[in-house]
Amino acid sequence: MSVIPKPELILGDDGYTRCGWGATDPEYRRYHDEEWGTPQHDPVRLLEKLCLEGFQAGLSWITILRRRPAFREVFHDFDARRVAAMSEDDIERLLGDSRIIRHRGKIEATIQNARATLALDTPLPELLWGFAPDGPQPRPTSFAQVPAITTESTAMSKELRRRGFRFVGPTTMYALMQACGMVDDHLAGCFRAATQVTGAPITQRAGSRQLR
Repeated sequence: MSVIPKPELILGDDGYTRCGWGATDPEYRRYHDEEWGTPQHDPVRLLEKLCLEGFQAGLSWITILRRRPAFREVFHDFDARRVAAMSEDDIERLLGDSRIIRHRGKIEATIQNARATLALDTPLPELLWGFAPDGPQPRPTSFAQVPAITTESTAMSKELRRRGFRFVGPTTMYALMQACGMVDDHLAGCFRAATQVTGAPITQRAGSRQLR
């Protein structure tokens, strides 16, 4: 039985061509159109994305996206001070909340990441954006050209771990960089693709992965 590959670009019923992963499910479409690859500098939303990317490890992003309202509720809209003050009783309560991902390690990591954020000697946006690649990057033309990790995401992971953050591996941090617009991996032909790119079309890179 042959396997039919998923299309890399899909023309939507609204006339817009999108990356295939963001073209069908309504919530994915909204996320693709409005958030993914859009530069994000708000410290609260960056902490949220950092923590939710950690929750996503081993799961599909749509699983997290559909639960995001509940995550925001139980983690005080990712206010670092309020999350950092959460106790063991709070952890036990969240472990019983079926609206979120009930994983003790990831819940504890979110609380620790809030505490690590408060301990920073530089604002979280400045720290994270310090690892963004310099200048325009080549535009991928297929999912195979999108890496799972990069030199920058590896460096970001190492520094965050040094500062006490958890669930911040290089692959997770590259997903964060995509989500927050530090890199723009919308495929050539997607209406969200930036108009200004440099260099020749890129060849497949080692460790490439399916988007989202």
